[in-house]
Amino acid sequence: MKKLVLIMVMALFAVAVQAQEKKGAEIIFKEKSIDFGDITQGDKVEHTFVFENTGDVPLVISNVAVTCGCTAPNWPKTPIAPGEKGEMKVVFNSAGKMGKQNSVVRVYSNAAEPIEKVSLISNVLPKGN
Repeated sequence: MKKLVLIMVMALFAVAVQAQEKKGAEIIFKEKSIDFGDITQGDKVEHTFVFENTGDVPLVISNVAVTCGCTAPNWPKTPIAPGEKGEMKVVFNSAGKMGKQNSVVRVYSNAAEPIEKVSLISNVLPKGN
């Protein structure tokens, strides 16, 4: 009888440990920021951020928010399967900007960490006459 109880407790423990191992979706970006260095006012620069779903359920990006209208993101609207990669293209328009710029993009998803940030960094110089 003791063996049966011990086996049942061990089986229950194994199920509990296995349940804890499920982590949901997880978004990992290849890089969190890109620095374009000096650019000229009016230039448009773009970068494609590559990410991977390292979780065990499909990743769904529900929204992407930017700090100003000068930054435009384009992200996948369909779920990213576990182990698959996705891309998010971000364009920064420097028109009307001067000096050091850090355009932050917030990515909202169903990942364990629901908000991730990436950024485009540049130093906007005046146009030459």
